[in-house]
Amino acid sequence: MTTETILSKLVAFPVLGGESNLSIINWIKDYIEGFGIKCTLVPNSEGTKASLHCRIGPSVDGGIILSGHTDVVPVKGQEWDTDPFVLTDKGDGKLYGRGTCDMKGFIACCLNILSNIDISQLKKPIYFAFSYDEEIGCLSAPELVAHLKQHYPETPKYAVIGEPSLLQPIIGHKGICIYTTTVNGSAGHSSRIKQEVSAINEAARLVLWLENKMNALIDSGNLDKRFTPPHSTLHTGVINGGIAANVIADKVSFSWDARVIPSDNLPEILKEFKLHCKNRMDALQPVFSDFKIETEEIHPPVTPFDSKADSAVVTLLSKINNDNNIGTVAYASEAGQFNEAGLQSIICGPGSINQAHRANEFVAKAELIKYSEMLHKLIQLFSSKDIVEF
Repeated sequence: MTTETILSKLVAFPVLGGESNLSIINWIKDYIEGFGIKCTLVPNSEGTKASLHCRIGPSVDGGIILSGHTDVVPVKGQEWDTDPFVLTDKGDGKLYGRGTCDMKGFIACCLNILSNIDISQLKKPIYFAFSYDEEIGCLSAPELVAHLKQHYPETPKYAVIGEPSLLQPIIGHKGICIYTTTVNGSAGHSSRIKQEVSAINEAARLVLWLENKMNALIDSGNLDKRFTPPHSTLHTGVINGGIAANVIADKVSFSWDARVIPSDNLPEILKEFKLHCKNRMDALQPVFSDFKIETEEIHPPVTPFDSKADSAVVTLLSKINNDNNIGTVAYASEAGQFNEAGLQSIICGPGSINQAHRANEFVAKAELIKYSEMLHKLIQLFSSKDIVEF
């Protein structure tokens, strides 16, 4: 199969984040095992989803993991010109379909190298690691990388996460978590505003606390100019509550997100916020005993990613990639989780993040060709008699 043929197969699996991915992961498993390579599945507790890992090459320390996710985001409500789950070539040098750039194009490039690789010549191993539920919070990567490291007695050294970067090496992204905070106050006539506890007023104070905390982080000078903006952000996007202008609101909820630079501590920020909430409850429960503030985690924390420009994985990638202009990105990924597990990680994949998650998503054919060439250079490097440092 060609890369495009494999990509057409992958796009045809409409596996959204949160849904069972067994159809696509079993197809990938069968394809890889058709080349005599043993695959291992890492299922969830219900057995409805699974990640996959395998090793290609010798059982020695070192080597590199090529990692991607098998799920995609929904297409509902988007205006597509073509069937999003049928790979479409319009003759303009682009391949259209959901997941083409994010990130089934990368997986297709990985799978296609199997038909052109002499495994017996590899001096260092190449691993595949494909996850599920990345699009709803990078949920399975920690278990996948832990299982991979435990499964093989040898230790992989590097990980390339193939998120769309137009082949640019990416060495950092912010961490993210999303919360919903609910305030339970006391209903009443608006003339009694001083005798009741308005959930709207208290929610507004909390929203301002988050803004003030963000400004305090900025004023502290803890900036990272690799990012735009170069600081952590705390943002409230949704507020719901109240029934009428002359009725004191008894319940309000608001949703907010925290996007932190690698040097800021998200758990510490959340701890401070919850302490402030506790102090407000202590102050106002004498007025209304059922006054309560509760914060629920909606999107689990995604670890910030922070590699170094002079790290060995950057040196490795420079040997096979023509683009050595390292950068950072605004989106979150599994790279921080691989990095946190002790694998020197980097993001580098075909396609542009500008095309991800939108109608008429596409990957340029030229990008797939360039990425395939990069992977073939990796094979040549790992097959070299002189390779020792990696």
